[in-house]
Amino acid sequence: MSSTWHILGAGSLGTLWACRLARAGKAVRLILRDAARLADYQAAGGLTLVEQDLRSHYAIPAETCAAAGPIHRLLVACKAYDAALAVARLAPRLGAGAELVLLQNGLGSQDEVAEQVPHARCVFASSTEGAFREADWQVRFAGHGFNWLGDPANPSVPTWFDDLQQAGIPAQWSLDILGRLWRKLALNCAINPLTVLHDCPNGGLLGHLAEVNALCDELAELLRRCGQPDAASGLHEDVQRVILATAANYSSMYQDVRHARRTEIHYLLGHACRAGRRHGLALPKLERLHQHLVDSLTARGLPSA
Repeated sequence: MSSTWHILGAGSLGTLWACRLARAGKAVRLILRDAARLADYQAAGGLTLVEQDLRSHYAIPAETCAAAGPIHRLLVACKAYDAALAVARLAPRLGAGAELVLLQNGLGSQDEVAEQVPHARCVFASSTEGAFREADWQVRFAGHGFNWLGDPANPSVPTWFDDLQQAGIPAQWSLDILGRLWRKLALNCAINPLTVLHDCPNGGLLGHLAEVNALCDELAELLRRCGQPDAASGLHEDVQRVILATAANYSSMYQDVRHARRTEIHYLLGHACRAGRRHGLALPKLERLHQHLVDSLTARGLPSA
């Protein structure tokens, strides 16, 4: 079986992983959306990683989804709303025993991807690493974080896991990856939508803590109802810690809206509200927040699902 890391999605995290894996001598290939995107990449000559103003260039091979050849290991680093369709296009190329690493925000897209490739292993990932694109094919490593990976259906650690340590990608295999993902979803639901509606950086929410705490009350109850009591524990304190630690930062949802990009509302706040309805749990504050956010996105001409 090939040890090549195929990476679908050349956004901030996909580029960050690709550059570190290539730097460690791992075989890496980018999979780009179409021929025009591939031509742009080839004209740039590769990816550039900026770390503390030190620039490193990596001429990583690239191809489109239509290329030939089997894929045995696929890092899916595109947005949650693009993941299932993108993987479906690649499904005919997945070899026997193929493994996918899913780096999507929120919850729901992982199951959508798994439905497209029932014979592949899907490893879920939760990342707190910070990176942003300064330009096409150039990413700045914005802050050290961590990555948790796990497979709810299979607790065994994949053979390729050591590649991450060798590439300097801080990672741990988690036997409770769903708990990690639920906790991160709750943090995002308590912070991101409010930064959009109040038009503020994360620290601006210190002036709206009563609203934040009311959302945390409902989110903690939702986590418990969904069988994630550990993820509910200490949620209020953790949300305030994140707000203080990232006070000068703008949330990813805020940045998407500011740049007129589609948000991942469907897999964050939307997923939380759907889960509440499924469990017969009333979540009036979350439902109201979701509707206000939908109205705001619609007014801006942005997708609201």
